[in-house]
Amino acid sequence: MQTENDLYDLAIVGGGPAGLSAALYMARAKYRVIVLEKAEIGGQITITSEIVNYPGVEKISGKELTGNMRRQAENFGAIFAAAQVLDMELAKDIKILRTTKGEYKALGVILATGANPRKLGFKGEREFQGRGVAYCATCDGEFFSGLDVFVIGGGFAAVEEGIFLTKYAKKVTIVVRKKEFSCARTVSDQLKNFRNIVVLFETELLEVGGRDMVTYARFRNNRTQKEWVHEAGNDPGFGVFVFAGYVPNTDWIGAEVEKDAHGYLLTDHSQKTNLDGVYAAGDVCVKNLRQVVTAVSDGAAAATSLEKEVSELHKKLGIPELVTETSTPQPQKTESAAAHEWGGEGFLNDAIRGQLQGVFGKFRQPVVLKAWLNEEPLSGEILGFLRELEGVSDKLTWKEAGNEESAKGRILPSIEVCYPDGRSSGIWFHGVPGGHEFNSFIIALYNVAGPGQEIGQEIREKLEKLDSPVNIKVLVSLSCTMCPETVMSAQKAAAVSGYVEAEMFDLAHFPKLKEKYKVMSVPCMILNDEKVYFGKKGIGDIADILNKK
Repeated sequence: MQTENDLYDLAIVGGGPAGLSAALYMARAKYRVIVLEKAEIGGQITITSEIVNYPGVEKISGKELTGNMRRQAENFGAIFAAAQVLDMELAKDIKILRTTKGEYKALGVILATGANPRKLGFKGEREFQGRGVAYCATCDGEFFSGLDVFVIGGGFAAVEEGIFLTKYAKKVTIVVRKKEFSCARTVSDQLKNFRNIVVLFETELLEVGGRDMVTYARFRNNRTQKEWVHEAGNDPGFGVFVFAGYVPNTDWIGAEVEKDAHGYLLTDHSQKTNLDGVYAAGDVCVKNLRQVVTAVSDGAAAATSLEKEVSELHKKLGIPELVTETSTPQPQKTESAAAHEWGGEGFLNDAIRGQLQGVFGKFRQPVVLKAWLNEEPLSGEILGFLRELEGVSDKLTWKEAGNEESAKGRILPSIEVCYPDGRSSGIWFHGVPGGHEFNSFIIALYNVAGPGQEIGQEIREKLEKLDSPVNIKVLVSLSCTMCPETVMSAQKAAAVSGYVEAEMFDLAHFPKLKEKYKVMSVPCMILNDEKVYFGKKGIGDIADILNKK
């Protein structure tokens, strides 16, 4: 059988600890491996600031741990692609995965898609998401500085995030529905060290309400059935952070893969699903304990078991050994770059420059960056960033475009991404694209220069049929792991349709936008300065929203 360039021994869907572990084991065994991840490599654990129960590692952040895992896998030849899997054909020997970056084929598939935060369904939860109700302390905690915060949940995540929120909140109240915490005593005992943390057991949140943000919440003591209300008083409002478990990310997976009543994938002791060549690992599976250590174990077990099936398929189909190739164009930032805040040491180190040269070298046409500046300190940071980019590649140039007088009402300062002839692509970055938005910036350049990220034909047609101008503002925090997907999706829409303009705003530098739209959670997407949407949005979501506008 003649092999194809897009055929892999193993395709892993999901780049969390389970997927990274599987990639490491399979790549080390000299198989051709690709990891498909639609968002941030590392998964949910990247928002955990401190891990102290991973064997052999006394203390480490989730981002650092998974960053190490990724580098290990890459060192053995694993390839990573920033792509969302849209649908799969899994029943035959050669599996087909259709993604936003094109079609991939593999002899085996490991589903490591993880789980998303569970919503409880209390009254007002949907209406006040982003206006007081939040699901990520790392992303949104800063918005509640000096205010009261309620944490809803009694597990490990609720305790950990409650402790994290003490950095910002004047008081943290943890609301636990049961008589005690469901996590280990050694974890919950840490709460005794914090004077501004109060715990309410046998209590349930019934409702939140207010006008522009949450200003009151109604609770019930489940033992006495007595209800009571907390009001903001002299404060403008307060926060409600929900950490009540997760929902498996499987609603997009077809019925051919067996699930339980809650949507978790069913596997045997080797992590095999009901389909040959299809395994599952991590939080997406039915299991008693969902921790990094069990996810890593699942990934290793799935990879080593699948290795035997893949080897047999090579013989059955007459496929020669597949050779690992260099990765497809995508930002390959180092851990230091991912966590870097602008400072005197600069932004780009030698490793990042080398990686960028590889990406820029595959551009089909140059990209011009225009710096629109004013007298604010942020203009100086933007200039410093652009000067560091000088010389990385002849495919990238920049120039000062103008000031507030020539900007015609445009919010400044900003970086405008343009085509070689100076025409605007409709993509703007208001702030230095650091932190997690460094990926967004590189992907934006790639989409403008070509060939760009591939998207499904149906999504493309929806964007191409737009016939009136639309402006999308995405308000972000550089520490938010959920923001980049929304930014990249909005900017991809701009690259496809000349009617779409997509702007990223770092809220740390644009507090007036936060006040204007009453933003208490990111990402926040604003359509034509009117309609406000909270939560992560993919390119399909944005195409649907634009077609309904």
